[in-house]
Amino acid sequence: MTQNHDNATGVSNTDVVRTATEDDVPGIQALLNHYAAMGNLLPRTKSDIIKQLSHFRVIARDSAIIACGSLENFTPELAEIRSLMVNETIKGAGLGRKIVAELLALAEQREVKRVMALTYVPGFFHKMGFETVDKDIFPEKIWGICVNCYKFNNCDEIAVLKKL
Repeated sequence: MTQNHDNATGVSNTDVVRTATEDDVPGIQALLNHYAAMGNLLPRTKSDIIKQLSHFRVIARDSAIIACGSLENFTPELAEIRSLMVNETIKGAGLGRKIVAELLALAEQREVKRVMALTYVPGFFHKMGFETVDKDIFPEKIWGICVNCYKFNNCDEIAVLKKL
């Protein structure tokens, strides 16, 4: 099958967001670990990815995971976009936006009222309707996940929120 690519962006018309499967776990972990090694996100273990697999959405090309993200609920009303990553060779091609749009649709299906993320690129999220907010409004995140982070006392990520 021939894929049509937009030469300017590298986006293929066959780049479809789908729910992750167990076969995707090594690709998801490789993508996340690449960015974790640069300090851009926390590493996630294989068992953690498997446990959260139904929350992950991926884009694969030639059976390689080129983008991923997950939507994990803290409460029935609050969810977080986590592990949003795009292969660095094709960043800026719109794949992150495709993943976030799918995760927001999933949040609406779950009847979540607020979706948050911690990020180093708030401008990306602002373009998708998120607003910068104070991290302290998410005690569920801080005391559920952040407290275990090596950056807990010196967190430099920016919190963003979208109300649905």
